[in-house]
Amino acid sequence: MIKKFIRKILGVKDKPARDPAEPIVLGPAEHGIDPKLVSSNAIRVTSSLQEAGFKAFVVGGAVRDLLLGVKPKDFDIATDATPDQVKRLFRRAFIIGRRFQIVHVMFGQDLLEVTTFRGAGEANAPKDEHGRVLRDNSFGPQHEDAMRRDFTINAMYYDPATQMVLDYHGGIADIRDKTLRIIGQPEARYREDPVRMLRVVRFAARLQFTIEPTTRAPIAVMAPLIDNVPAARVFDEMLKLLMSGHALACLQQLRKEGLHHGLLPLLDVVLEQPIGMKFVTLALGSTDERVRAGKGVSPGFLFASLLWHQVVEKWTAYRAAGESPIPALHLAADDVLDSQTEQLALQRKIASDMRDIWSMQPRFERRSGKAPYKLLEHVRFRAGYDFLLLRCESGEIDMELGEWWTAFYDADASEREDLLTSERVAPAAAKRKRAPRRAARKGDIDGAAVSGTTSDE
Repeated sequence: MIKKFIRKILGVKDKPARDPAEPIVLGPAEHGIDPKLVSSNAIRVTSSLQEAGFKAFVVGGAVRDLLLGVKPKDFDIATDATPDQVKRLFRRAFIIGRRFQIVHVMFGQDLLEVTTFRGAGEANAPKDEHGRVLRDNSFGPQHEDAMRRDFTINAMYYDPATQMVLDYHGGIADIRDKTLRIIGQPEARYREDPVRMLRVVRFAARLQFTIEPTTRAPIAVMAPLIDNVPAARVFDEMLKLLMSGHALACLQQLRKEGLHHGLLPLLDVVLEQPIGMKFVTLALGSTDERVRAGKGVSPGFLFASLLWHQVVEKWTAYRAAGESPIPALHLAADDVLDSQTEQLALQRKIASDMRDIWSMQPRFERRSGKAPYKLLEHVRFRAGYDFLLLRCESGEIDMELGEWWTAFYDADASEREDLLTSERVAPAAAKRKRAPRRAARKGDIDGAAVSGTTSDE
C-alpha cells in the first residue's frame, strides 16, 4: 500500500505484470547462441516434426548450455505432437515411462528424448500421501509446459529453424545473474517431485550459480521427502551429480543443504577423518578431471571409492572377531553392498565392479611367484591398480607398494623378473639376519609362514 501511495504521488505508473502465457522472444543477436553447437540430429527431429505440422523446439538444459556457450551433451525436444504421433514419424522411436510418457528417438548411438507439452493438470494427478506426483500424462499448450518445468533457466525453448528463443519465466535474466530460481511455489514444487532438491544442488555446483533465497529456504526442512522417491530415481540423480565434472563441489553442497542423509550418510563420518577425507577428495578430483577431459568414467570405481572406508571399517571388525583376511573382506563387502543397494538401488553390474575392485586390494600385497602375473590378467586390473594408487596417495598404505606395482606394470618381461627377484632376495636376507636368534624355533616359523600364505589366499 505504501509503495502504491508513493508511486501515485510521484506519478510513477506500476509496471504491468507480464502475461505468463506470452513469452519474451529473443532473436540470434539477443541470445547469442552459436548454431554450430546444435546437434544435427536435434535439428533433424525438430524439422521432421515441423514439416509434419507440429511445433517443435530444443528445450531445457540444452538451451541453458547453448546460452552459456557450452555444447550440450544431450538434446531434449518438446512438441505439441502426442507420443503416438511422434513415434509414427521416426523409424527407431520408443515410447517409455509410466510417470511421464516420453519418446526416445534413436540415430545410431545418439538418443534424443522427445516430450509432449504438458498441461497444468497436476491438481488432478494421482499423488502419494506426501504430495509427490505418481503419474501425470496430461498434455496442454506450450506456456503450461513452461510452467511445469522446474527452474527458470530450464524453461526456455529454442527453434533451430528460426533461431528464436522463447523465454516464459525470465530464464535469460537469471542466467545472466547466475541465479537458480524455481518456478512457482517452492514447497509445492518440491512436494510434487523431491528430486528437484537434488537437482538444485547439482546445477548450483556445476554452473556455480547462487540458489535464490526463496528457492533454498524449504530444502533443509523438506529434505526427508527424498526418502519417498523410488531408489532407482535417486540413484540416477546421484549418478548425474557424481559424474557432472563437479562431483566434490556437489557433495559439499549436499552436506551444506542437509540432503546427504539417506543418500550417502557415511560421508559424514568419512569426510571428518583425515585419511578418509583425503581419499574421497582424491577420488572425486580424479573423476572430475576425467569428465572435463571427455574421458570415460566407471560408476563402479566411483562408488567403490565412496564406500571403501565403510568396507575397511567392517573388514577390520570381522578380522578382530577372528575371521581370516580374505573371507573377512568378502563379508564386509556383502554388508556394505546390501545396505547401499537398499538406499541407492545400485545396479548389479556396478555392484559387481565394486566387489572386484575391493577384492583385488589384498592381492596386490602378494609380489612373488605367479601371483603378480595372474593379477595383471584380471579383466579389471587397471581399475584395481588405480584404486591402489589412491590408497597410497591418501596415506592409507605405504607408497612403496604402489611404486612397485607401477614399475611392474610398465616393465618388460626381463625387468619384471628382476623386480620379482628383488622381492625374493629382500625377505631371504631378512631371514638370514634373524636366523641366529630364532634358530631353535625354525619349525614354528615355517608353520606360521605356511599358515599366513594360506590365509591370504
